[in-house]
Amino acid sequence: MSERVLLAGCGDLGLRVAALLLEQGDDVYALRRHAPAPDGSSLRWLSGDLTQRETLRSLPTGITQLVYLPTPDAREEAAYRAIFIDGLRNVLDALTENSLQRVLFVSSTAVYGEHGDQWVDEATPPAPLGFNGEVLLEAERWLAAQPVRSIALRLAGLYGPGRIQLIERLRSGLASAPRKPVHWTNRIHIDDAAAAIAHLLRIREPQTLYLGVDDTPLPMDELYESLAALIGAAAVPEGSAPASIGSKRLSNARLRGSGFRFRWPDSRVGYAHLLPAR
Repeated sequence: MSERVLLAGCGDLGLRVAALLLEQGDDVYALRRHAPAPDGSSLRWLSGDLTQRETLRSLPTGITQLVYLPTPDAREEAAYRAIFIDGLRNVLDALTENSLQRVLFVSSTAVYGEHGDQWVDEATPPAPLGFNGEVLLEAERWLAAQPVRSIALRLAGLYGPGRIQLIERLRSGLASAPRKPVHWTNRIHIDDAAAAIAHLLRIREPQTLYLGVDDTPLPMDELYESLAALIGAAAVPEGSAPASIGSKRLSNARLRGSGFRFRWPDSRVGYAHLLPAR
């Protein structure tokens, strides 16, 4: 059965989700502050500011699924609260009719803290190290208390086309990585992230929380050295662990157990595919 889906905050990730949903025959609306000009596609663009409730009064009727995946204007707590707390409440208030059956909230593994080399899954208590994780966790908990069925998908670091900042830093000699103790890092290709969202919208009885991460957590120095060798860059110098990003190995067992399969289970292979043939 086709769905009527609203993608609230439709950027790069949202466009990839939209393409998958349109292929499935869904009726898809994409909300941005400034909608682009019509391009002849089946995607229905809407203009609205998630932080301004009055701009959301004309949302279409009959929406059955909401995917909430905006990007804050700035890496500041006020901007995060405006978009993830106020904005989420605003859009749910605007969808007041009884047609809404499911909300998928795109969150982040930043809700977890420092776990060394221990495995982390959906049962691990969150302990954010930064304001971003704290705000996202607050939004998750608020949404879970609402009467509509909801799913939180905590994504690890996204990479993919147009998201190769790490490669550029390595090429420029600006990246460093800790070696002892090992600092574990986790990734997911943006196409796998989009596919996971589309997949979770189709599960009849989804669980309320999933980790969106590939099969292969890696020590940061191992990932960086592998990519540096791939592009012919200099050896990566030792440096401090990144601030407010705890070391942990994230498990995708629940997502895989739901039937999802990754196209890019190892970020080293995924990154290699993004580079021109040498």
